[in-house]
Amino acid sequence: MKYNKIKSYAKINLALNIVGKTSNLHKIESIIAFVDLHDIILIKSIKSKKHIISFSGKFSKNITKKNTVFKLLEILDKKKLLNNKKFQIRINKQIPSKAGLGGGSMNAGSILKYFIKKKIIKTGKKNIIEISKSIGSDVILGLNFTNSILTSTNKIKLFRKYKVFYALIVKPNFGCSTKQIYSNVKKFNKPKIKHPLKKMFDLNYLKKMDNSLEHIALLKYPKLRLIKSYLESLSNPVFVRMTGSGSALVAYFQSKERCLSAKKMFNKKYKNYWCIASKNI
Repeated sequence: MKYNKIKSYAKINLALNIVGKTSNLHKIESIIAFVDLHDIILIKSIKSKKHIISFSGKFSKNITKKNTVFKLLEILDKKKLLNNKKFQIRINKQIPSKAGLGGGSMNAGSILKYFIKKKIIKTGKKNIIEISKSIGSDVILGLNFTNSILTSTNKIKLFRKYKVFYALIVKPNFGCSTKQIYSNVKKFNKPKIKHPLKKMFDLNYLKKMDNSLEHIALLKYPKLRLIKSYLESLSNPVFVRMTGSGSALVAYFQSKERCLSAKKMFNKKYKNYWCIASKNI
């Protein structure tokens, strides 16, 4: 049987605001976009007693056995939603981990979307949301890969039309632990997004917003502050901001030429750091 090919895109938090906490989870609101950086997932049904998951590519090292894809299959098996079918899944990792780009979560979301689309699993929307949340809070975003605004009441509003922007995404040679960054959140902000609007994806609008986790990461990793300052000096970006809980920083441009020019200069100074010029999808 031939493999089916899936593209699993990287997400970026254009803005992120921590508004509170319930039991173990922080309540956030965020403006989210997806860029054309993606992992490639190959999947097929196999005659086997167990699923086979393998990783390859630049960022395949240090992926634990109990990864997001493993967790997804484990949950679907427990709920008997796969009807005892087993799958071979090969993932080529192009999205770095511990970067705030949601690589692992989007892998699980992409595969769940594939199972729904191919009618391999048949279940209600409520159950899909529950399954997604039990793997990770942002897994649900991988079902759409569309501009999204997550409100403080945990509602997601999708925006299918968008203005193109270009992003220089930089990941230093260290990652940020999501758990560690969130555990240092000491204060909560008031919600800033009452009514999600299309204009919130405009770079000039976003410029006035921020990422609540960024100052924590910059204090913990002073090198990030230096990288951010350097990115701000390159080709006049609209703004530079950390995505998620880091360690990736994103410089936003309205022109492809400026973005590529900034990439060239960044590569000269930080030869050992991963960076890519990308655009939103």
